[in-house]
Amino acid sequence: MFGAIAHRYDLNNRLHSFGRDQAWRRRAVQLCDVKPTDRVLDAACGTGDLAEAFAEAGAARVCGVDFTVQMLDIARLKAARRRPAIRRRLSYRLCDVMALPFDDASFDIVSIAFGIRNVTDAGRALRELGRVLCPGGRIVVLEFSRPANRLLRALNTVYCEHVMPVTATLLAGDRSGAYRYLPRSVSTFADREGLAALMEDAGFQRIRQRPMTFGVCVASLGVKPGLSGREGAERVR
Repeated sequence: MFGAIAHRYDLNNRLHSFGRDQAWRRRAVQLCDVKPTDRVLDAACGTGDLAEAFAEAGAARVCGVDFTVQMLDIARLKAARRRPAIRRRLSYRLCDVMALPFDDASFDIVSIAFGIRNVTDAGRALRELGRVLCPGGRIVVLEFSRPANRLLRALNTVYCEHVMPVTATLLAGDRSGAYRYLPRSVSTFADREGLAALMEDAGFQRIRQRPMTFGVCVASLGVKPGLSGREGAERVR
């Protein structure tokens, strides 16, 4: 399904978020307070937008992982067009976020944007991200949410469930039903409080949430406890 829409994925994201999707990613990166020595894992990286944002922010190394070959093909093509200083920091691998091929404590930051609701077991995926994260390391989960304001929530529902599926499907020439599935996945996934609880159950502490664009999108941040936990918590603004 995701392979079928990969060729128009970025264009649909830009158009149907009114250009806000990149701003959400940049803000998520800012909240992680990236250091020049940081190793970053971006799970469910798709076409690489968030991974590239971490590289632009100065991370030492950024590895994007996804289980959709077509998405990774586009991510690699985009990386090849970047200037050498950014290109050298980026790498991509095909794998499942619930069974990551990395050693324990391999990364200083882990992220997942608009992907946690699409895995079979969100709790297992978060625990696996925690496994590969260093003590004191930071996690950021970027996901859609429901605005608190009733009018905005109603307008957002109409747009996401009735307008966007039609226009995005036409633009992508999609026959897989991806853009009918995506709004259902948002409406049936945990709300922001539920996501915070999932992160806590997976072992993360100091959970903080930053709503963006009237609450349409929320960045949920936390730290992995350990010897450097206090330092890590202080680095999550």
